[in-house]
Amino acid sequence: MKTFNNSRWIVAGSVFLFVAFVLSMIQWKTDLPMLLFERFARGAGWIEVGMVSVFGAFIAYKMHDRKESARWRKISWTVFSVWFFLQLFLGILVDMRFLLTGELHLPVPAMMISGPLYRGEKSVMTLLFLSTLVLTGPAWCSQLCYFGAIDNLAAKGKTARKPIRGKFVYKHSLLILLISATLLLRLLGASALLATLAGALFGLGGLLVILLVSRKQRRMVHCTVYCPIGTLVSYLRYISPFRMVIESSCDVCMACSSHCKYDALRLEDIRKKRPGITCTYCGDCLASCKSRSIRYKFLGLTSEQARNLWLFLTLSVYSIFLAMGRI
Repeated sequence: MKTFNNSRWIVAGSVFLFVAFVLSMIQWKTDLPMLLFERFARGAGWIEVGMVSVFGAFIAYKMHDRKESARWRKISWTVFSVWFFLQLFLGILVDMRFLLTGELHLPVPAMMISGPLYRGEKSVMTLLFLSTLVLTGPAWCSQLCYFGAIDNLAAKGKTARKPIRGKFVYKHSLLILLISATLLLRLLGASALLATLAGALFGLGGLLVILLVSRKQRRMVHCTVYCPIGTLVSYLRYISPFRMVIESSCDVCMACSSHCKYDALRLEDIRKKRPGITCTYCGDCLASCKSRSIRYKFLGLTSEQARNLWLFLTLSVYSIFLAMGRI
């Protein structure tokens, strides 16, 4: 007989209330219809507020269970990506109201870096990305990136323990290449069309990495090696107080390593008692650790409280982005 888990219901209820409040303020206070349903029928935005709030609470309830967390993270992340790209195609083929601004932007994560650099101006999407780092650390790369969800699907299956060779060299080289190429295009006065084509080619390269490399290695090679946003997240995540640590009770059994798609639990990482720099705090490894040595850490909270707070913040942001995150 299952026992009542008070903590589980508190996290789920908190996600529901917070998401409902934020989306209600957006629905109520903004003149331009921001919620999708509201654009097609006046007052329908309130239905969307209720639907998204319930869905966010449901995912929080499911992911609270360590044994089910990895499965439901994959499901919810896939839903996010499908919904994102479905609105993109509907906006192009059916009605521009499916696009948040009514304008089309290239849906390649790296463009959050190169776009503002090329144009020499701020980007709302970049600001939203930075805000997620402050709130949830690297959760962008494990719950919020529409490309990452595709990489996660391609990397299905138990991961081999052999680490990715040359990971750090490739990561940093690609980031430097992207920034250098973008600045060069701007200095040369390259047309917006040429810059867009360059961005599209970079995105196509990412898809090829997903299909040919991530799928073969059963690791998220696109996210941990190819994507410049992933490289930035590896370092900028430290602006958030959240941490993932490995306690001294760890017996280095390496069971967790085969569950980590981000190549963050190498033997050297486990011996150092902390996941590698590509860790996204996704929590997929928790169920595999019989000694419960892998834990969330947040200031003076207990590990369980820290994980509950991380789930609340991450899944609240996820739900709000699900309602708002359109091209």
